Amino acid sequence: MTTNLSGPPAQARVAASDIAVGGATTTPGGSGPVGQRPGGRPAGERIGQTLRWVAMIGFSLLFLYPFAWLLAASLKPRGEVFDNRLIPKTFTPQNYLDVWDQLPLLAWVGNSLLIATLSAGIVTLVSSMVAFGFAYFRFPGRRVLFGLLLASMMLPGAVTLIPNYLIWKTMGWIGTNVPLWGGALFGSAFYIFLMRQFYLSLPRDLFEAARVDGCSYFGLFTRIALPLALPSSIIVFIFEFQASWNNFAGPLIYLSLGDPGDYTVPLGIKYAMTLYSPTAGGQGDYQFVMVASLLVTLPMMIMFAFGQKYFIEGVAATGVKG
Repeated sequence: MTTNLSGPPAQARVAASDIAVGGATTTPGGSGPVGQRPGGRPAGERIGQTLRWVAMIGFSLLFLYPFAWLLAASLKPRGEVFDNRLIPKTFTPQNYLDVWDQLPLLAWVGNSLLIATLSAGIVTLVSSMVAFGFAYFRFPGRRVLFGLLLASMMLPGAVTLIPNYLIWKTMGWIGTNVPLWGGALFGSAFYIFLMRQFYLSLPRDLFEAARVDGCSYFGLFTRIALPLALPSSIIVFIFEFQASWNNFAGPLIYLSLGDPGDYTVPLGIKYAMTLYSPTAGGQGDYQFVMVASLLVTLPMMIMFAFGQKYFIEGVAATGVKG
């Protein structure tokens, strides 16, 4: 009898090219799945990633164009402001020094900072207190009251415009900045809803344990709930600060008849546009308007730069309901 020492039959032999690794057939050299370079990702995935990067860069440039145009216009002389050049033909950095003599820009920024800080701080604290009450306490009619609160969000701002004006006029505060931040004392339906969602994600056992240890209801809010809600509180503060900083209708109604030095930034920019308009007797010095518009964006850019971490964290946290 002769023994076959040449190995298994040809039908039982498995070619290296037919060996499947992780569900994909490898190349004869065993270097990786077919259609994929050694150590790399599939060609389709690389193309998709490249297209996503191109789209993101394209949209970024599209949204940054107005800011680039504003920056370029602020460095141009009067006759070249609207020539649409992103690189000024004649650089005029002197505009950044002359604007302080032309406009009460520092007063406008100070007024806006004061109003925005008061409005954002008050509405954050008051909305947090109301939201904690809706999230923690169980009382009859709680759902009905919360439904009415949410229903108030459906009212257009124009509906309450005249009643609010009559209230502030009766109190004698027309021409002051009190109406621009005084309404924050009553909170905001949207911010209450936002904060309530965050408080509902906190474990109730934590508050019950504090109650057993003798903590008061006010202590539950100030010592436990409010510190834990810091990310969502920062979101509310940033939202309201931005809304107050960019508010134009409010100052136009309550401050437009007063001294221009008491204006806020949006109303001041509108005043400058009218001041330099040739139809109003101006010389068309719109380069100062561009400089002012660019400078007043810096506080918001700084705020978002420092609050970005808490902003993203708070958005993720408030989307979870416990």
